[in-house]
Amino acid sequence: MVIKNSEELDGMKEACQISKTILERISRFIRPKMATIEIDEEAERLSREYGAVPAFKGYHGYPGNICVSVNDEIIHGIPSSEKILQEGDIVSLDFGVFHRGFFGDCADTVGVGEITEECVDLLEITRRSFFVGLAKATAGNTTGDIGYAISTFVREKGYHVVREFAGHGIGRSLHEEPEVPNFGKKGTGARLVANSVIAIEPMVMAGGIHTNTLNDGWTVVTADGSLAAHYEETVLVMQEGNQILTVAL
Repeated sequence: MVIKNSEELDGMKEACQISKTILERISRFIRPKMATIEIDEEAERLSREYGAVPAFKGYHGYPGNICVSVNDEIIHGIPSSEKILQEGDIVSLDFGVFHRGFFGDCADTVGVGEITEECVDLLEITRRSFFVGLAKATAGNTTGDIGYAISTFVREKGYHVVREFAGHGIGRSLHEEPEVPNFGKKGTGARLVANSVIAIEPMVMAGGIHTNTLNDGWTVVTADGSLAAHYEETVLVMQEGNQILTVAL
């Protein structure tokens, strides 16, 4: 687990603020009949506007500037000129930047035009589950405390968390220790320390617990075709409490 000094935290805050600002602008940019490659192009343009570099482009070979996952796609959806958004779709947007030596990372799932009440509920529960986990992100607690809180809340609402993918530490590298799963047992996993920074990112499925990865090697979908949602913020762990760093400028 990497502990950040005050100078490093200042750099992280700046990268995180840019990431969130761009994500929010992209969320407002989305509309029906749009190809997902247009979202990717906008992410690249906005990154240049803020003097930052998209964090995901080329990461382990990922081809896009942003992950755009539609409906049953959970994470890592690749933007395409052939995938056209339709009224009523839900779209997970996962985005981060590299700026002056540091990474920021955040995600949200938004509706395209008018969406069903079922979709609204899924998105709301996913967002709320993040804040349930966030309440446990303080020095002395463990990653298992965060995961237990998230999975218990989600299960009580009739949904399931994705178990194959997790949140993570972040800083000068996009992924650092510790891993932050969205399930676990109280008191287990890595113990959190003050001035460490983690990305908490619940991924929630409306149907069963199983997932598949498509032939592109990246896009993860629900095995039963049910809807999924994703929410993520980068968080500073403090001696008492925490601070969300991914706050828009």
